[in-house]
Amino acid sequence: MNPLHEFQLLQTRRQFFSRTATGIGAMALGSLLNPTLSRASAENSGKSAKGSLNALHFAPKAKRVIYLHQSGAPSHIDMYDYKPGMREHHGKELPASVRMGQRITGMTSGQAKFPVAASQFEFRRHGQCGTWLSELLPSIGNVVDDIALIRSVHTDAINHDPAITFIQTGSEQPGRPSLGSWASYGLGSENENLPGFIVLISQGSGNLTDQPLFARLWGAGFLPTSYQGVKFRSSGDAVLHLTNPPGVDSSSRRQMLDTLEQLNQIQHRRLGDPEITTRIAQYEMAFRMQTSVPDLMDISQEPESVLKLYGPEVRTPGTFAANALLARRLSERGVRFIQLYHRGWDQHSNLRDHLPKQCHDIDQPCAGLLTDLKQRGLLDETVVICGGEFGRTSYVQGNIENPNYGRDHHPRCFSVWMAGGGIKGGTVYGETDDYCYNIVKDPVHVHDLNATLLRCLGIDHEKLTFRFQGRDFRLTDVHGKVVERILA
Repeated sequence: MNPLHEFQLLQTRRQFFSRTATGIGAMALGSLLNPTLSRASAENSGKSAKGSLNALHFAPKAKRVIYLHQSGAPSHIDMYDYKPGMREHHGKELPASVRMGQRITGMTSGQAKFPVAASQFEFRRHGQCGTWLSELLPSIGNVVDDIALIRSVHTDAINHDPAITFIQTGSEQPGRPSLGSWASYGLGSENENLPGFIVLISQGSGNLTDQPLFARLWGAGFLPTSYQGVKFRSSGDAVLHLTNPPGVDSSSRRQMLDTLEQLNQIQHRRLGDPEITTRIAQYEMAFRMQTSVPDLMDISQEPESVLKLYGPEVRTPGTFAANALLARRLSERGVRFIQLYHRGWDQHSNLRDHLPKQCHDIDQPCAGLLTDLKQRGLLDETVVICGGEFGRTSYVQGNIENPNYGRDHHPRCFSVWMAGGGIKGGTVYGETDDYCYNIVKDPVHVHDLNATLLRCLGIDHEKLTFRFQGRDFRLTDVHGKVVERILA
């Protein structure tokens, strides 16, 4: 009997499913093991050697994304969506004709009253475009001519975990690939010494007991695990176990990896499991990161003029300012998707005290990031997006007579801004009603937002798919339309 046939007969049921379920993931991950072979294959088939797409669907306006997610949901009413008319209604009950029986959370459903609360902060126009912004964001006001402010984003979820899961993965149910994983899967990476998708997390100065962030938010879901985000730490090794232990030098580590690769290759030939090739590729990436990551994290050579752009907290590892500078350094090294999470935006109470602190955390660093990217010629090829998972209510949570009131969750409308490659700066898109409660013009769903991001990268959101369990999945599910009017 042919040895190959004999081997196939001896397969277990689990091995059979492991081999037959590999599909395109095996090919994609196999290209990591032999780039030369992959390039040759790409030349023959027209397939990109760096991602799963044969070719981009549109001429790309950007090469990468920096996503500044403000976890907890910033109050658009107090930051971006100026509603001077609300002062006339301050303290009055939100009209039933405005609320229209829409659902509210369990945190305010027991309130006897829903009094409207106008913003406690002043607004003024900024830039040549004259966009209204809160006094809490003076630095962002200085770069507003580079920004497209979308005031009409809406979502399906009303609580944090499903809402942040939805905006990051396109589904309220855990288990789908994140936006960064989709981008990495479709486009690959421009730097073989760093992951294509990197995550940085900072804690805000406002709400110090905000909800947690789960690793599945930057997970690869059913995509090969090589496309998941790699979280960098702010203290010690940026990635755990990156430094060799005592007694192990680079030469010894290289020998260990070579031997381990041989053993994994034997296992892969037996089982055909693509995750084995992922493991090999990740070991190799970790070896290269031992050199690339310390260089990345060392900001000592940055000019003082650059550090000043981001503000005094830039020298403190783990702050939003420090992470924003790292985002620029990652961008210029060709990392495809850079995700910053900033926690502390869940102001159910103490809004007057907490929100200014949160805005102070991000205002100068956001403006500094855009300025820094622009000065280096990187903004034209980098999309920067900033926003939370939903908005906040125009009525108060708590007693309006108590100045420490807060605002509850509001999925009906919120604000997100975008800048950089492919985005028309100095633009305001969408409009809410006089109570900042419902959208009255140009609604933008979360799927629309993600479709627009992918368009900037040259991707048709309907065509970036992955077959899983007999169905072709995509980031935007069966929805989404590109917001053409904010595109340059």
